Amino acid sequence: MGVPPAARTVTITALRQVPRLVPTAMIVEGRRHPRRIPNALQSFVVTHPEATFLVDPSLCLDAERRAIAQLPAVLRAVMSPPGPTVPTVTALGELDPVPALDFALPTHAHWDHVCGLLDLPDLPVHLHAREHGWVMDGPVAPVGGVRDALRGRTTVVYDLDGPPVLTFEASHDLFGDGSVVLVDLAGHTPGSVGVLLSTAGGRVLLSGDAAWHGHQVEDLRQKSAFPGGLADEDREETFRTLHRLHAVKERVAIVPTHDPEAVRRLELAAASH
Repeated sequence: MGVPPAARTVTITALRQVPRLVPTAMIVEGRRHPRRIPNALQSFVVTHPEATFLVDPSLCLDAERRAIAQLPAVLRAVMSPPGPTVPTVTALGELDPVPALDFALPTHAHWDHVCGLLDLPDLPVHLHAREHGWVMDGPVAPVGGVRDALRGRTTVVYDLDGPPVLTFEASHDLFGDGSVVLVDLAGHTPGSVGVLLSTAGGRVLLSGDAAWHGHQVEDLRQKSAFPGGLADEDREETFRTLHRLHAVKERVAIVPTHDPEAVRRLELAAASH
């Protein structure tokens, strides 16, 4: 399938974040080189002519107490971000001018993609209907302050009610102009989506945690068994989604949320236009 024509374009601003080096073998299954790769909790501001929105509000203030304390003990040491990690609300305040946000759009509802909402209590959220049901109605809530971050706020629940786009089986055109198209990246969570954006420099896909690093997309390698086996809700579906990303890597710039190298390429491309 092709990609819908875009009548307008958007701009993407990656919020400041401090990456840390982690063992490659903990991110990309079976890969040992380089020995370590950078990892970060990244958030993005997308500016459309009709709205400005926040993709993946990653980290709240006092995250150790408000989110990480809820994680299983086996994951706390692995998942806890280092001290210099920048909370989303802090990074937003560093922008000049500070953006007037209209809503947040998580790619999925894991703690490190929504707990930044705890510091933005009045900000509405757009969330895939399947993901919303999984979080709010399922017998076991995703841990790490996820329900706390979503409960009691204005939530716009959407369906992937549009046609296939590229290799992705369903879509939702957020503004009806082809500039922001949400695509199905299920597997990591039941309702994971990618945010396909039309920019002046070409198409960009913010792919959330469908892959943790671009090496996975290039090499067709799953997340490592630990902690990836605990993080992916459906490993088989996640691997199928990874194949769909691999098949379009020459047509769109794929930016996994936790891959600072992909974010840096995005920033360089934006600076050249």
